[in-house]
Amino acid sequence: MQALIEEFGQYLRHERGQSEYTQKAYSSILNRFADWAGAQQLARWNAVELSHLLGYLKHQRNSETPIGDDAPKKRGRPRSDSAKLSTESLYLEIAALKAFYRFCVQEQFLPSNIAENLTLPRRWKRLPKALTDAEIEKLLRPIEPATPATLCDHAMLELGYASGLRLAELRGLRLEQLRLDAGFIHVIGKGNKERIVPVGRRAVEAIERYVEHGRSKLAKAGKSPSNVFLTSRGTPFAAVTLWGRIKKQCGRAGIERNITPHMLRHSFATHLLEHGADLRVIQELLGHSSIATTEVYTHVAGKRLKAIHQQYHPRG
Repeated sequence: MQALIEEFGQYLRHERGQSEYTQKAYSSILNRFADWAGAQQLARWNAVELSHLLGYLKHQRNSETPIGDDAPKKRGRPRSDSAKLSTESLYLEIAALKAFYRFCVQEQFLPSNIAENLTLPRRWKRLPKALTDAEIEKLLRPIEPATPATLCDHAMLELGYASGLRLAELRGLRLEQLRLDAGFIHVIGKGNKERIVPVGRRAVEAIERYVEHGRSKLAKAGKSPSNVFLTSRGTPFAAVTLWGRIKKQCGRAGIERNITPHMLRHSFATHLLEHGADLRVIQELLGHSSIATTEVYTHVAGKRLKAIHQQYHPRG
């Protein structure tokens, strides 16, 4: 069973251009299924039936199944009733199985797609949370004392808010993608899709200061890659390390509420919309393939408009 999982991983990586997170998540799910199938005496994929997929999903609903880079290696521990598999996690489990079976039938590894009748659960649309203007001002104040690490943090925060980059795009950004003299960067996003994103004056200044006075000290001669943002060891950031640095700076700025990984990106989009930017332009800047994904920000802006109306209208 493992050979087909590896073939599928290669397909996601080289033909579909899926993100590293999606590749790891799907492979993890399929390996869990293979482990479960082995316990059911199912040694080959063509022995698996729809009833087995349903049995596996039922098993997953009642056992601990973390997904992502931080997932513990140990699996199958009992899950309390209050901590059963979330709808989001179940959605990902089913999506992985459906994608795998589509691939297997397409490549003629299996005769039929038994996963096509699996129904994806309805996902609740979560409204993106944005920082306020006051919180952004606090967060983007220069960090003192200035060290290579603080210059790096400040440049990351400025760029994240100025350009709405995903954390993965921030981590993977390379020096050759910077066009600071022209005021933009060349971003390679999800699925290796490319886009050009403008960078504001303050972000340009922060990046130039960091590259000249910070990165030059962090980079190890002949060893460090061309990633813009480097750790104290001169290596690119791991996802969890980068997120930890951003959370630390949010705490330094006195932002006490729960911070999410995409909050700078959400703030970028929300503040653009509130100040009159066209939704199609925001879609292009964020790298969304569908306008429907970007439209979620209209609900956030709508809340603000309603609050302003209630505050200032004579009959609000």
